[in-house]
Order: sequence, then C-alpha cells, then structure tokens
Amino acid sequence: MAAHLLRRATFGPTKQEIVAFTGLTASQAVEQLIANSTYHSSPPPPVDLDETKPTAGQPFLTFPFNKERRSEWCYYIRYWWAALMADQSKPPSVLEKLTTFWQNHFVVPQGVVFDYRMTDSYMRLLRRNALGNFKTMTFEMTNEAAMLLFQNGNENAKTKPNENYGRELQELFVVGQKDFSGNPNYLEDDVKAAAKVLTGWQVKNYLVEGSTSFEVVFTPDRHDTGVKTFSALYGNRTIQGRTDKSGAEQEIHELIDMLTAHPESPKHICRKLYRWYVNANIDLEIENNVIIPLANLFSSAENGFRIEPVIRKLLSSEIFYDQRNRGAIFKSPMELVIGTLRLFEIKVPNMTADLRAFRIYGKFAYDNMATLQQRILDQPSVFGYVPYYQTGYSKNWINGTAIGLRNQVTDRYIIPYTDQEIRPGYVLWIDLVAWATALQPNFSDVQGTPAITSEFIVDKMIQNFFVFELTQSQKNFLIDSIMMTGVTRNTWINEWNAYRTTPTDVNKKNAVQRRCRLLLRHMFSMAEYHVF
Repeated sequence: MAAHLLRRATFGPTKQEIVAFTGLTASQAVEQLIANSTYHSSPPPPVDLDETKPTAGQPFLTFPFNKERRSEWCYYIRYWWAALMADQSKPPSVLEKLTTFWQNHFVVPQGVVFDYRMTDSYMRLLRRNALGNFKTMTFEMTNEAAMLLFQNGNENAKTKPNENYGRELQELFVVGQKDFSGNPNYLEDDVKAAAKVLTGWQVKNYLVEGSTSFEVVFTPDRHDTGVKTFSALYGNRTIQGRTDKSGAEQEIHELIDMLTAHPESPKHICRKLYRWYVNANIDLEIENNVIIPLANLFSSAENGFRIEPVIRKLLSSEIFYDQRNRGAIFKSPMELVIGTLRLFEIKVPNMTADLRAFRIYGKFAYDNMATLQQRILDQPSVFGYVPYYQTGYSKNWINGTAIGLRNQVTDRYIIPYTDQEIRPGYVLWIDLVAWATALQPNFSDVQGTPAITSEFIVDKMIQNFFVFELTQSQKNFLIDSIMMTGVTRNTWINEWNAYRTTPTDVNKKNAVQRRCRLLLRHMFSMAEYHVF
C-alpha cells in the first residue's frame, strides 16, 4: 500500500520512504504527504548556473530583463523544477506531482511566452494554489501574465474580441466541452460572451530589455462595458459590464462563479484527477460511484472548491488501492526519469554551492525527458501532453520507437556518458559495484564471511522495483539467463570473492560490474518497470 501511494502521489519513492510509510493507514499516509507540502511550498529561486559569469550563483529573476540570456535562463528554470521533482532532502509530499497536474491543466508553454520572469511567476502561482481553492487559482490564472500572452488575452479588446481564453476557460479549464453522455456543456455564444468579460487586460514590459519588472494592467477604454448574456446552459445568466479595474475584476469573479456553478464543472475536474492518480478508464459505474460523489465533495458549500479535501479523499479511497488499478498507468517520461533518480537515490547537488553539478543534473533530467517527448514546461498545445487527452491516455507514451528510446535513456543510468561526470569523483549514474559492496557483510573478510549470492543480489535489486512481485520462475530467469548467462551461479561467488580479495583490480571489478549491469539493464527493459 505504501509503495503504491508513493508511486502515484509523488514522482517515485526511495526505498527508505517506502519503509517509513509502511504500517501507516491510508488516511495517515495521505495526511502526512499533504502536511509535508509545507516543506516544498516556497523553494529558493533559480540561480545563474553558468560558473563563468560574474552573476554565477545569483538569482537572475531579480536582474533587469536580459534578452541575450533569456533562452539560457528559461532552461535554468526547467532544470530547477526537475531538481525539485527529484529532491530527496525533504520528506515526500503531494506537491510536485500535483503541481505538474495543474501545469498540464492550465497549460502555458515556455517556448511560446519565452520570458523567464513570467514562467517563474506562473509556476509559483501553481505551487501556492495546488492544494488551495480552485476558484482562486482560476481567477489568478485568468490575469496571469504568461497566460494572457499565451492565450492572446493581451490583444482582447472590445473593438476586436479574442475568444481564445474565453473558449479554453470553458472547454478545458473549468467546465469541460461535453458531459459524460456527450452533450455539449456550453455554446459558441457563451464563448463570445466570456471573451467580452475578459477584455481590457494587457501585459506591461513584456520582453522589454532592461525592464526591472512586469505587470498586468487594465485599460478601461479596451474593456466591453455592456451586459454579457449567457445561454440556458448557464441558466441565462447575465454579467453587468463595469468601467474600472475593480469592476472588471468583479466581472471575472462572476464569470468564474457562473462556470463553477455549472453541474459539469466539478465532475470535469474530478475526472481529470481520477485519470491522473487512479486509472484512465471511467465507465458508468466509476462515474456514478466515484466521480459524482467526489464532485459533490468538491463543490459542497462546506468545501467551496477547495482542492485539498478532494486529494485527501481520492488518495485514501478503496478504489485508489483496488488491485485492478495497480499497474494501470504507464509511466510518463517524467515518472520514468525522475522516479529512477529517486529510486536509486542519485542525490540532487546543492544549487548555490555546486553550480556546475546542479546544472548537469538538471540538464540530464530535462534532456532525457525531452528525448522521450515530454519537454517540461513546453507542451505541444493548450490541451497539454498528448497522452493525457487522447484515447488510450498514458498508453500513448509507449510505441515501438518510444521503447527503444526508453532503453537508451535507462542505459545512461548504468553506462554513463562523459558529460555525466558532474565533478571529479562524482558521476551521475548508479554505481552498482558500490551498491553491492554495501550489501556484503564484512566485505574484506573473504575467508570468514560467505559471499553474497546471485540470488541475494536479485532479491535486493527487485525490492520495490516493480509494481508486482516477480514469480520464482521470473527470478530464476533473471539469474540464469541474464545475470549469469552461459555459466553457473557459482561463478558469481568466485568472481565476487576475487573482487573482495583485490578490490583495486580493475578487471576483477569490471567482471562484477558487468554481471550487475546485465541484470539491471534487463530489469529496466521489462514491461513491469514501465507501469505503476
């Protein structure tokens, strides 16, 4: 139970975290993960990771806007977030995985906005609201600079309305395009009316060289002050136009109140959360027995669209732990890359004290996710990453090409490239010989202490590695056909003791390393490692 919760609620647990959560009830464990979010809520800002620059180690978000370095600093924000996902120095929490959910919900691709200051502001909005009130988050997002720019809200004026955000607010962000039976939840006239509500807001100092700040401003003469009338799907609701900034903000609040009052709105959000955490398949039984009760909790007068109670209820529910939902989700590139870093406790270097090491670590994580078609903070469309909205859901992360690429990525954890030496003596990889050495009691006492066996190595390697327990025949296959191909199991004893006798002998060390690499490389390629 502990391992399942931690795999789904975080980007993958360390073995120590699984031990720490084992024995807790579902409610206790979830409560702990929610409480631990306070340790992650206000991370230090990203810094200049180029050790050759005079600004090295300083938070670049406080500098005047720099067009020449904006691409570099945009990447540093991605590395910063990847490191937050992989961080093992703080207790595990729901925050990073949930922030990622919201970032794929309220999508703003960094490659479109291309202003590192606004990406940071947008990310911090998501983090501080991830467990908070959905209506508050939606209101703040509506006038967030990055979202205004991405959805062309910056151009939305009464003389030339832009319908992009008014449409996505209904289709994707709040209400959903259709109900469970396929009936439309809104009309085109509702999109036009919403666009009028949203007129008049602009971003100041976007990409202005040397600017020390940016802000969202309201321009009264660009705002539509007329009455906005919505369809019968919204109860023929009207929103009265206002003339000043506070009035225009009130219009947005009324719009969000109207959208969230739509009976499909809470169900739309709860379905997405269910697919994210539990299973992509939602049939009528799940809709009636899980989604609707969860939506009622979400929208109840007591909770008022607070997210935390929904997460608590969902992650402690019987359906979450149901055996049919174990292994029902394919790991995204994020879950594969970050989860492997965490499982093998490949530590995140200190961001300010070890700039080069932190940069290489973040780049390693980002580049490998990008290789697998998940560029963080850069979804291909407003719908988010393709596997989270197409038929088949997370299965879309897997195809013939992706399998080969996944094997290439996991190979880098055990056969490192030269660019993975992040400082002298520290290579970003899984040192399997060191791992095995730590398992051996009285390592140097070759005559007096029996060698650890190939069976022992396999048992330790597979511990918490897969969702499902391997059968004895699977274990035998790993030992005899993978680790000890062509030789007897006793060969491992001889090779291991030879290494114990002379640990400085490179050839003897390599013989041991080769056996462990063959084992782990095959385990990484098994289908069981790519589901959770």
